[in-house]
Amino acid sequence: MFPLFKKKQKIKGTVVLMCKNALDLNDIKAGPSLGAGFGLVRDVVGGVIDGATAILGRSVGLQLISATKTDRMGNGFVGDQFFLEKRIPFLPTLAARQDAFSVYFEWDNDFGIPGAFYIKNYTQGEFYLVSLTLEDIPGHDSITFLCNSWVYNAKQYRKDRIFFANKPYLPHEMPAPLVNYRHVELDTLRGDGTAKREEWDRIYDYDVYNDLGNPDKSRDLARPILGGSSKFPYPRRGRTCRKPTKTDSASERPATDTNYVPRDEVFGHLKQADFLGFGLKGLNQNVIPKFRNFFDFDKEFDNFEEVRCLFEGGVKLPTDIISAISPIAMVKEIFRTDGENFLKYPPPHVIQADKSAWMTDEEFAREMLAGVNPCVIQRLQVFPPESKLDPNVYGDQTSTITKEHLEINTDGLTVEKAIQDERLFILDYHDAFMSYLKYINKPIPKSYATRTILFLKDDGTLKPLAIELSLPHPDGEKYGAVSKVLLPPEGHGVQRTIWQLAKAYVVVNDACFHQLMSHWLNTHCVIEPFIIATNRCLSVVHPIHKLLQPHYRDTMNINALARSSLISGGGIIEQAFLPGPYAVEMSSAVYKDWVFPDQALPADLIKRGMAVQDASAPHGLRLVIKDYPFAVDGLEIWDAIKAWVKDYVSLYYKTDVAIQRDAELQEFWKEVVEIGHGDHKNKPWWPEMNSINELVESCSIIIWLASAFHAAVNFGQYPYGGLILNRPTMTRRLIPEKGTKEYEEMEKDDQRAYLRTITPKTEALIDLTVIEILSRHASDEVYLGKRENDEWTADEKARVAFKRFAKKMEDIEKKIESRNKEPDLLNRTGPVKMPYTLLLPTSGEGLTCRGIPNSVSI
Repeated sequence: MFPLFKKKQKIKGTVVLMCKNALDLNDIKAGPSLGAGFGLVRDVVGGVIDGATAILGRSVGLQLISATKTDRMGNGFVGDQFFLEKRIPFLPTLAARQDAFSVYFEWDNDFGIPGAFYIKNYTQGEFYLVSLTLEDIPGHDSITFLCNSWVYNAKQYRKDRIFFANKPYLPHEMPAPLVNYRHVELDTLRGDGTAKREEWDRIYDYDVYNDLGNPDKSRDLARPILGGSSKFPYPRRGRTCRKPTKTDSASERPATDTNYVPRDEVFGHLKQADFLGFGLKGLNQNVIPKFRNFFDFDKEFDNFEEVRCLFEGGVKLPTDIISAISPIAMVKEIFRTDGENFLKYPPPHVIQADKSAWMTDEEFAREMLAGVNPCVIQRLQVFPPESKLDPNVYGDQTSTITKEHLEINTDGLTVEKAIQDERLFILDYHDAFMSYLKYINKPIPKSYATRTILFLKDDGTLKPLAIELSLPHPDGEKYGAVSKVLLPPEGHGVQRTIWQLAKAYVVVNDACFHQLMSHWLNTHCVIEPFIIATNRCLSVVHPIHKLLQPHYRDTMNINALARSSLISGGGIIEQAFLPGPYAVEMSSAVYKDWVFPDQALPADLIKRGMAVQDASAPHGLRLVIKDYPFAVDGLEIWDAIKAWVKDYVSLYYKTDVAIQRDAELQEFWKEVVEIGHGDHKNKPWWPEMNSINELVESCSIIIWLASAFHAAVNFGQYPYGGLILNRPTMTRRLIPEKGTKEYEEMEKDDQRAYLRTITPKTEALIDLTVIEILSRHASDEVYLGKRENDEWTADEKARVAFKRFAKKMEDIEKKIESRNKEPDLLNRTGPVKMPYTLLLPTSGEGLTCRGIPNSVSI
């Protein structure tokens, strides 16, 4: 090391960090006694910080690295090590539990301008390094290093921890003294694909979904490997390097206490999801078994009033369930506060204004446009509806719905005319479920594959015309389907009950498709490969890394939790949703037809026939249903996202050639296509990433999926589905046949017949508990149009462009609120008088049914 400092001039640095303390629940294991873990939390809150920070004095060393002067090897000079000094006692601008320390570096002109720094932690505990700000550099403005990373004891790392100044550089623009440091840091993040992953590791790598089953525990818990084959294609997940199962060397052992994710992807201190993730584990391991034991003698709701009692009076529970569920209750506030042992849920939005409007045909149809799954309905363009299932395997699966079924309710229009006038629509789950019904309906038949045809009325609302319920042919799949077509009845009586049941089968198809495909697959799952590729291939100083990183926050962590508790073999989804052990496998079948460019909202709407290109219309599209809340609000947000991305990208790329010559960007896209989504690598629809337009469109799709689209399909889960009557997750029997005992019961008691068919009590409580967790916003959520730190980049032009985007989001919020008040837009509130708020950009904490977080964070 050369002597660097001659004049020993001082420059001041301010380091902001958060010390680790027992509130970090990622280190509390979900074991038999959940209450003990939370007791630990309560004992330590408020008393740890001062003692911990006092230890840090002179135990954390920093070395500046020059961006303008090099050593003999051509790398930036590394200065001497200097230590943090005593804590600054008070800085009012700092967030909760953040502490500021001073550090003074010796500097002279021969060192040049700092562009990076090493940090070494000599304490035994880790801390979260927020930032370093350098001041008093002669002839230079202050320099900010945004770090946002956990730093462990220096001995845990093979390479010293390095952080770069907060200025973006394309690879060829990086100051020469820092180029090698940039490469070394990316190599560290990639790892070498081997060795056990430790909690302090920051390695991003790919793997298939081979950890959902647990064949060592039970043969019934074996699950197929998803990804890496044409039979079960799937996006890649983060590699954990756990050992294989004893039963199947190709399958990885499921996580026990924790599921490895790169350390900086783990939930932060303030995130409520720390508690929520902990609660999910406890729910699966402790609460659900007790629910089952307690409700074994009382499996059914007797009437609709008993279901509503969950929100009004609660369910009295024994002490052991109270003890097991109390940690979850700390987060969810699901107990009464009067000392009684009652489980009580908040009233879902769908019944807050009207308790029975959910039963209407109008609301049934409206939720296809403005509910929690508004992205599946299509315009009917071919009649009768056709199937894409292989006829050599499944025979003729063409719909049995006839023109006569429909034309009695199409206001005098023929089917041909109604199709021509763009007034017929279909919610089609036939193919997705038909190929799995032979498994789902064992040992006894319990559900159907459904098609629902709807008519666009003159007032802009939809009315259902027919529901087709289909089963595999009893002589074998190759003989096609056995179907029945049900029409809306007039008046009441048993036909009305049968129609209500038919709608329930449709909604169960919809609820399962929503949870497994629209939500899990099309947001959580497909985004993870982009996160991995970004961190492996794009340096933190790359402009595109800075653009995309906020939209990745917490996603790998919540996905890891999902693999261990929600979508795992025998997990919560398998217990509470119709497909059971075939749930995630079904999403693989849907992924076969996944097309990346079609995830853009305009392309999606056009593909589903819900919009047509029209240069004279807003957004260049004419919506077939003008009052389609998801599309109307979504297109404004999509356009705002794309305009922001275009503004930002134009700051760094002036020509298409610049895109082509960006080695990091090209490697990023190569990994996404060939590895992250490698089961689709040979598809012709992938953008080649050779132009500015391709980069803008691709980044816009990533941001849309991670933010607005996820919000649209996630935060309405409890507001709509918290009433299990409105969105049941399973059916348990087919429509009773005339002359049977069940048919007689249906004639006598329509509510009991409905409740005997849909989700029973235990599974309903499981479902409600989970979706309430998933529908809540954390206290530290960052919403679209916001950043955690206003100094997220040193590029002033980029910050100005982002302010324009933030202003657009504010304007969009006002427009949505205004539209929700327009009386002629009937689909925005519907019979339940529930405004469409899921794409309002901002939200407060909790269960709000609004707000667009930047990322798939829960």
